[in-house]
Amino acid sequence: MLKNEDILNRVSVGENLDNSAIKRPEFSSYEEERLYIKQRLAASFRLFAHYGFDAGVAGHISVRDPEHRDSFWVNPMSVHFSKIKVSDLVRVNHGGDIVEGNKVINKAAFAIHSRIHALRPDINAAAHAHSEYGRAWSSLARPLDPISQDACTFYENQVIYKKYLGIVEDCSEGDEIAGLLGDNETVILQNHGLLTTGKFVEAATWLFILMESCCKSQLAIEAVAKPELIPHESALNAKNYIVNDVVHFANFQPLYHMILEQWPDLFE
Repeated sequence: MLKNEDILNRVSVGENLDNSAIKRPEFSSYEEERLYIKQRLAASFRLFAHYGFDAGVAGHISVRDPEHRDSFWVNPMSVHFSKIKVSDLVRVNHGGDIVEGNKVINKAAFAIHSRIHALRPDINAAAHAHSEYGRAWSSLARPLDPISQDACTFYENQVIYKKYLGIVEDCSEGDEIAGLLGDNETVILQNHGLLTTGKFVEAATWLFILMESCCKSQLAIEAVAKPELIPHESALNAKNYIVNDVVHFANFQPLYHMILEQWPDLFE
C-alpha cells in the first residue's frame, strides 16, 4: 500500500512532462538569455502597473546582465510602467555609465540597486516601488507577522532598514541596505516602502507583489482585532517549503502569461 508521501511524490514533474511552469529554461548564448530576462523585466513593470505600483517616477526593478555582470538593466526615467517595452530598458554599469539605451534613469534607483548588485553577486534582481500598503506598513518599522501561509514567506526572511534620510541620493545608503540583507530576500525601508530581491527577476517581482498583499492583509486585520500568529515551528516549516527559486519562478508564470496577453506590445 502506498504511503501518503509516496502518493505526493507522484504528483511531481516527471521526465516526460512539460515542466516549463516550474523550471527556468537553459540558454545557448548570452544574447538568448539577455532577451529572455529583458522580456521578463518589461513584463514585471507591466505587472507593477496592473497592481497600481506606479506612483509618478518612484519605483524601479533591476536585473543583472548575464554576460556583463558589472552592469544591470533598469527602467528609464518618466516612462509609465504600463508603457515600458523591451526596447525602452537601459543598461547601466556599477560606475554609473549608461552603456546601452538612450534614456536617463532614476538617481535613487542607481544609488540603491547599483550597490546591491555590486556587493551581492548572488543577487541578480531587485524590485522597489512606493506601493500603497507597503509604504503604510513601513511607517510602523515592524516585520510582517506570520498570520497566514503566504505571510510565512517573509518569516525570518525580512529585515528593516531603520532610517529615513530623505530622497536617496547617496550610494552609502545602498551599501547599508546591501549589507543589512544578509540571508534575507526582502527589506522594509522605514517610512519608505518595500524592497525585494532574488536570483531571478521573476522571484524579485513575485515577492514584491506578495509582500504588498501581506501588508494589506495585516493592516486590515489589525484595524479590527489582534491576529492569531502561526507558531514558530509551523511558520518555519511553511517558509522552508515555499521560499525557493522553483516556487518563486512558478508563482510568476501565471502572472506573466496574463500580462503578456493583456499587453503583447511589451516585447517591442
